[in-house]
Amino acid sequence: MPVETRSIRDRSAVGRFPSVTLGFGEDTEEEKEEPEPEYNAEKDNACRWWLRKVCPCCCPKSNDDDITDTVVTAIDDLDKGEETNGEKPVTGDEHHTNLYQSDDFVIRRGQTFQMWITLSRPFNPDTDKLHLELKTGPLPTVAKGTHVIIPLVEDLEDDRWEAAVVKQDDKRIKLSVNSLPTAAIGRYQLIVETNCASGKAVSTHNPANDIYMLFNPWCEDDTVFMDSDDERQEYVLNSVGRIYYGTQNQIGVRTWNYGQFHDGILAACLYVLEKSGTPPSGWGDPVNVVRVISAMINSPDDLGVVEGNWSGDYSLGTSPTFWSGSVEILNEYYKNSGTPVKYGQCWIFAGVVTTVLRCLGIPSRTVTNFSSAHDTDVSLTTDVYLDENLDPIAYLNTDSIWNFHVWNDSWMARPDLPPGNGGWQAVDATPQETSQGTFRCGPASLAAVRNGHVYLKHDSPFVFAEVNSDKIYWQRNVDGTFTQIYSEKKTVGHFISTKAVGSDERNDITHLYKHPEGSEEERIAVETACRYGTKAQTFSSPTAEDVSVEVTMEGEGPKMGGDAELSLILRNSSSEQRKVFLHSQVAVMYYTGVHKATVRKDRTDVDLLPNEGEYYCEITFKKKDLPIGKPVVGEKMAVEISFTNPLPQVLKAVIFHVEGLGLLTAQKINYGDIGSRATVSLTEHFVPTLPGPRKLLASLDCRQLTQVHGVTNITVEDKSNATL
Repeated sequence: MPVETRSIRDRSAVGRFPSVTLGFGEDTEEEKEEPEPEYNAEKDNACRWWLRKVCPCCCPKSNDDDITDTVVTAIDDLDKGEETNGEKPVTGDEHHTNLYQSDDFVIRRGQTFQMWITLSRPFNPDTDKLHLELKTGPLPTVAKGTHVIIPLVEDLEDDRWEAAVVKQDDKRIKLSVNSLPTAAIGRYQLIVETNCASGKAVSTHNPANDIYMLFNPWCEDDTVFMDSDDERQEYVLNSVGRIYYGTQNQIGVRTWNYGQFHDGILAACLYVLEKSGTPPSGWGDPVNVVRVISAMINSPDDLGVVEGNWSGDYSLGTSPTFWSGSVEILNEYYKNSGTPVKYGQCWIFAGVVTTVLRCLGIPSRTVTNFSSAHDTDVSLTTDVYLDENLDPIAYLNTDSIWNFHVWNDSWMARPDLPPGNGGWQAVDATPQETSQGTFRCGPASLAAVRNGHVYLKHDSPFVFAEVNSDKIYWQRNVDGTFTQIYSEKKTVGHFISTKAVGSDERNDITHLYKHPEGSEEERIAVETACRYGTKAQTFSSPTAEDVSVEVTMEGEGPKMGGDAELSLILRNSSSEQRKVFLHSQVAVMYYTGVHKATVRKDRTDVDLLPNEGEYYCEITFKKKDLPIGKPVVGEKMAVEISFTNPLPQVLKAVIFHVEGLGLLTAQKINYGDIGSRATVSLTEHFVPTLPGPRKLLASLDCRQLTQVHGVTNITVEDKSNATL
C-alpha cells in the first residue's frame, strides 16, 4: 500500500506547535492482485515483512478495517473547525515556546500537551488498545526514564505519564498527555502502538513528529521553577542582554545578542549536550545539565564550543572582542560538527552559557565581578610572594586578580544540599581550574558562598575566593620560609553586576555573594571558609592596619592616547609616627591580572606623622565608545556607523562587525586602515524580519584597539501597521 504524506506545516507560524497531518491512500487494483507482499519501509520492519512473506497465515497483511494497518501521528493543538475569532492561534503560548523560530514541536515538562493521532479507521475504546512511547538517547531504557511508555486512561492524574482521548473526529483522535516535571529534557522520538483483535502494530518513526522537551520555570513542581513572571520574562525569555566589563572605577557595558530562540539554536544546544557524551538519563536534573554545559562551552578537554585565547594573537580565528552575540558562535560550532570556535574570553563563555541555559529552559543571567580573584591552590586566599628585598617572586605568584571576570548565575532548587541553598547558583565556563578532572565550575550555591560554606558542592571554594578572598603578602626569610607581612581584606569582589529585570540598568548583586565588606558576618564567613583551605593554619595573622593607601584620580579620568595623573594617598590614622616603605610599580597588565610588561618601578621611604597624608603620582588610560546610526521599518533600510580613532597612530586592518536579532544576521566588514585621529563612517543596508523593539549592535576590532562597540535601539513596526 503506497504511502501518501500530506504536510500542512506553515513556516510563517514561527514558534507554534507544528501541524503535521499524515495519512494513507487507498489500495489500487494492481496492488490487490500482487501475489507477493512488498516491503514498505514506512510501514514494516524487515523481520515482519519476511515473516509475512514466508508464512502469511502467521503474519497476515492487515486490511483497511484493521486499526493496526496504519498508526501515524499528527501533532497539533487546535481542534479541527474550532473557532478562533478570526485570529491565528499561537498554541505555543501555553508552554511559552511560541518564540522559538522553528517548526519543531517544543514543549515544557510537567505540563499537559495535546496532539492528534490519525488512524486507519475510527478508534473504538471498547475493543482497541493504544499507548504512546517516547524514546531519547542512543540506548532508551524504561528504568532510566529515557524510554517512556504512556498508557491511555479515562481520566488524567498528576505526577505520572498518561494520555486521555479528549476528542474524536472520524479516524482522528485528540489526546491530552501528561508529562512528568522530572522528565529528562531533549529530543524524543514518538511512537504509537495499537492492539486489537487482529494483532499489534507500531508506527514508523517520523523525525517531523519528534517532541522537544524543555525545563519549565512556570511549573511549581519543576526544580527550576521561578515564581516571578517579571523574572521569568527576563531570565528565560529575554533574548538580548547587557554584559559589564572594565574596572571597578570605570565600569563599561556592551549589549549581547543571546538569540536563544533563533532558528537552529535549540538544535545546536541539544547537540552540545549530546556531544558531551553524558547519559540522557541525567538530563532531567538541572544541577547536572548546568555542570555539563559549564564544561562543554570551553574546549580544553572535550572539544567544546569556544576555544579560549588570552595571548593577544588571534590571527588563526576571530578576536574575542569582535563577537557581539551567541548565535553566530553556536551555529558555527554545530555546522562544523563540533569544531571549537576561535576565539573567546570570559564574557564570550558567559554569554554563550546564558544562551544555552535559557534555550533549554533554565533561568540564567550573565554576571560580572570586578577585582575578581583567581585562586590556584585552594588556599581561599590570593597570595603574593616577595623576596627579601620585597620584589615579586614571579614563579610563585600564580594567583591573580582580574580587573573583571564574567560568569553566570542559574536558578534552581538544590535538593542535594541542606535547605536554604536553592535559588541562584554560580556557574563559570571559563577554563581556569579543573573540577573533578574537567575544566568546569559550579553550580555553586550563592547562599553557601555568602556564608563561607565552601564544603558544599559544586566548586564553592573557587567561587568564594573569586569574590571574597583576602589578599595576603608573604616575604621570604633567609632560611627559605615565608612570613605573612600584610593582608588586604577589602581588595577582592566589588560591584558584582548583572542587567536589571525589565530595564537596561545595572543591578548590583554583591550582597547576594557576600555580607557587607568588613562586617562581622563577612569576617566570620571568610574565617569559616579558610578553615577548609590549604593555608588554614596561617590565615589572617594580626598586623597593624593604621596606615592605608588610596588611589584617586581628578576630573573625568584619562583619555585614550593621553597622559593621566593618579594620586596615591597614604594616611596614618594612629597617634604615633610611622615609617613607610612605599614600593610602587606601573605595569601593563591583561584584564586577567597577568603581567605583560613593567613600565616603571620606584621605592620611596615616607615618614608619616600622626594623622598625616602624603601624595604620589602614576599613569593609566581608557578606551573610547563607538557611536552608531538610526532606524527604519520592515522594508529596506540603512544605518550609518561612524567612528573616530582616538590614538595618535594608524589603526591597521580594522574589522567592523554588525548584527541584530530580527534585523540582520551577523555581518563582517573588512574596512582596512584608519588614520591617526581620523573619523570614518560606513553605511549598512538590511531588511528587518521581525517587528517590535530591536537592538542593532556594532563592534570594531584591530590589534591596536579592542572593546570598541556600540548599540542603538530600533523599533520595527509591523508591515500592516506601517501603512496605516
